[in-house]
Amino acid sequence: MHESPVTEISKESVPGEPAAPPVMGWALLAVPVLGLVLLGAHSLRAGTMWDLFAVLTVAGLCLSRLAWTRIVAAAVLLWGCLVWVKTGMDFVQMRMMLGLPWVRLAWILGGVTAFSLLGALLLLSPRAVRRFNERQDAAVPQAVTFLLTALLLWICREKATRIPLLLADRFVPGSGVLEIALIALYAAVACGWLLDRKKARKARSFIWAMFSAVFFGQLALGLAGVERLLMTGALHLPVPALIIAGPLFRGDGFFMLIMFAISVLLVGSAWCSHLCYIGAWDDRLSRMHHGAPQPLPHWAAKFRWLVAVLVFATALGMRFAGVPIFTAVWLAAMFGMLGVAVMVFFSSRSGSMVHCSAFCPLGLAGNVFSRISPWRLAINDRCTRCGACKRVCRYNALDDAVLEKGRPALSCSLCRDCTTVCTHGAMELRFPFLSPRAAERTFVTVVVTLHAVFFAVARM
Repeated sequence: MHESPVTEISKESVPGEPAAPPVMGWALLAVPVLGLVLLGAHSLRAGTMWDLFAVLTVAGLCLSRLAWTRIVAAAVLLWGCLVWVKTGMDFVQMRMMLGLPWVRLAWILGGVTAFSLLGALLLLSPRAVRRFNERQDAAVPQAVTFLLTALLLWICREKATRIPLLLADRFVPGSGVLEIALIALYAAVACGWLLDRKKARKARSFIWAMFSAVFFGQLALGLAGVERLLMTGALHLPVPALIIAGPLFRGDGFFMLIMFAISVLLVGSAWCSHLCYIGAWDDRLSRMHHGAPQPLPHWAAKFRWLVAVLVFATALGMRFAGVPIFTAVWLAAMFGMLGVAVMVFFSSRSGSMVHCSAFCPLGLAGNVFSRISPWRLAINDRCTRCGACKRVCRYNALDDAVLEKGRPALSCSLCRDCTTVCTHGAMELRFPFLSPRAAERTFVTVVVTLHAVFFAVARM
């Protein structure tokens, strides 16, 4: 006769502790799940069915054994305690004002609050640690990524008063909260992928390409007539250089520039390897080349400086010369097509991301201004010059000279491909006052959170 999973849970014991009775195994899952269902029912009572679905999504996480899910469920239950306390205070105050009995109501809601708190404490107990035992090494970063993503998207949703930012709200009003839960779930999974050194290289390329496909897919469908897939309908060319060149020409329109600056401040030059909607194209085309990426000529770095100066100076010059917007748009479109040609004819043949590391003006700006960000990739004295890192770097940032200096070239985008293949622990991501391991976990948490938020709200 096979025993149920819950019976098996009840038999687990923590070293140094007596075995718990069978009821403890049931409580470990039943109490938190029921607490979440009660919280969802409260949302449904308030007339928000989609809030119920979002909370049930979190409740469903409790059925897995992934370590991060218990932390997320516990956090939601603790938030639920605050909801129950506020609800109880509001109801008691209202009944007191109407002269109605309120003591029994206070006891009931106090009991629900205590029940939710018990569910959270059970999920944070040592026995729950044994129950949710998969990927414990990444539990905290994944849970924080889930919660940060959900919080930022909730703030975006609440603050966007003119137009709904989330697609779900545009098609089915009120359903944005379920989209938030699902995007946060995706973010936690992506964080786990990027923290797994065996999966990180392919996973980064995959989620980056998916972001770009969704971004341009929405643009194409929006132009085809599904206008709700566009942000405002005020279109601009999806050429990265225009994030800087556009405001230089117009004298306004600084939203994307501010977003770019915040991203660079938070994750340095990782904008170019995780968040840029065009960079994903260069990445995919460079992977068409078989074998290690070919190093670019030494003049490539200077050429990118020349391109940046010409592009930004031209934008500013056209503004003062009063060049018509129509002419400026055509010039920008031609520059964008030239960038695509660089990817097709050079990146695909060399294996290096020529567009990103030797052509794109915005990439250069990201590399330069990333110096104000505290993130650094360092090469320590454990380096044996085996060349494994050079064979995976597509940003032309690693050669013998920079290995001797102990730091990558300016074109490094913090993609971390080199750290995943270095078997000597010589490639380290550093942040002040953090160990390399803590720095890597923090970096992945921040960059995946930004990726997930951009995934949900970035559109034309």
